Amino acid sequence: MKLATRMDRLGTETAFVVLAKAKALEAQGQKIVHLEIGEPDFDTPRNIIDAAIKALNSSQTHYGPAPGIPALRKTIAEDCAKVRGIEVKPENVVVTPGAKPIMYFAITALAEEGDEVIYPNPGFPIYESVINFVGAKPVPIYLREELEFRFDINEFRKLVNEKTKLIIINSPQNPTGGILTLEDLQEIAKLAQKYNCWVLTDEVYKNIIYEGEHHSIASLPGMLERTIILDGFSKTFAMTGWRAGYGIMPQPLADQFSRLETNVNSCTATFVQWACKEALEGPMDEVLRMVAEFKRRRDVIVEGMNTIPGFTCLKPHGAFYVFPNIKGTGKTSQFLEEYLLKEAGVASLSGTSFGAFGQGYLRFSYANSVENIQIALENIRKAIAKL
Repeated sequence: MKLATRMDRLGTETAFVVLAKAKALEAQGQKIVHLEIGEPDFDTPRNIIDAAIKALNSSQTHYGPAPGIPALRKTIAEDCAKVRGIEVKPENVVVTPGAKPIMYFAITALAEEGDEVIYPNPGFPIYESVINFVGAKPVPIYLREELEFRFDINEFRKLVNEKTKLIIINSPQNPTGGILTLEDLQEIAKLAQKYNCWVLTDEVYKNIIYEGEHHSIASLPGMLERTIILDGFSKTFAMTGWRAGYGIMPQPLADQFSRLETNVNSCTATFVQWACKEALEGPMDEVLRMVAEFKRRRDVIVEGMNTIPGFTCLKPHGAFYVFPNIKGTGKTSQFLEEYLLKEAGVASLSGTSFGAFGQGYLRFSYANSVENIQIALENIRKAIAKL
C-alpha cells in the first residue's frame, strides 16, 4: 500500500501502545498495575452525567454549530474571566471533540513549511508529531530536571528567532508535572512579542495543582491577541471518554478554527456540550476531592520511588505524573519500560515516548489507588534487584 509521504512524518501516542501490551499480558493471566495511561480513575461527577441524560431526553442529539453551541461558548468565556481573570467573548471560543484538535488546528493554521515551532521536550508527543506532519521545523526546548522541568530561559532566548511562528507551552506539564512560574511566562511573553510569535498554551491540567497557583500567559499585557488557550474537560472532570475540549483565541483565528472543525469533525456532540456546561457551572466538590487524593498518591509514589536503587524522583507540583530519573540503574528508558511490564507487572512509559530528551527517565501515572501504587513500588523494587 502506497501512502502519502506525509504519513511517514506522523508520530503516535505510546501510552495506548503500552496499554495494548499490558492488556495482552492480562489476557494471559498476568496481573498488571496500570500506571501508563493519563486518565483519572474517578467517575465523571453525577451532576454532569445527569445533564447529559437530560440533554439526550430533550432531543439534543442533532448537529450543532461547528464552533460549539452558544450556551457552552458563553459559559466557557465566563469561566475564563472567573478562573484566569481574562475577559473574552463567546466568539473567541471554539469547542472541539477533545483538546487535541486545538493542537492540530493551531499548528496547521499557523505553521508553514520552513517555519519553526518551539515545543517542550520531554513533552506531550502530539506536539512534535503534528509539527513534523505539516512540514514545519520542530525546535525542542530541553526541560531539565535541575530546573524542575521548567524552561531554561537563557537557552530559550537562543532558540527564538525571525523564523519562529509558534511557541508551545504546557503548564502544569505532561509528563513531568513541572509548572512554569510567572517570571518564566513573563520572559516567554517578551520574546513572543519581540519576534511576533503566536503562543499555544496547553492548560488542560490547570486545576490539578498542589503547590503554588496557575498563571496563564494570555493574562499578561500584550499576549491575549497572540495566544491560543487550549483546555478541556477530560482531566479536571474525569471525562476522557466524552471527548470535549476547547480553545480560546482572537476571533479572526477562531473563525479559521471553525472552518477546520467543519472540515474535520463537523461539530462536537451536542448532548456532550450540555454536560460540559454543567461541569463548569456546577459544584466543584468532587474535583477538589479528586485533586486532594491525587496529592496523597503523589506523596506516596514519590517517597517510594526514591527508595528504589538507581531511581531518583522529584516531587511534581501539578498534573498526576511522576518522571523519575532512572540513570542510576544503567539501563535505557525503553529497556526498563519493557522489563518492568514483563518482570514486575507494572505498566509505565519510557521517557523517550515524550521526546529524545526523555532518555534516562520513566513516566508513571498515579491515577490509580494507593494500594495499587504500593504494590507497583514493591514489584519494581524486586525487579530492579534482579538486574
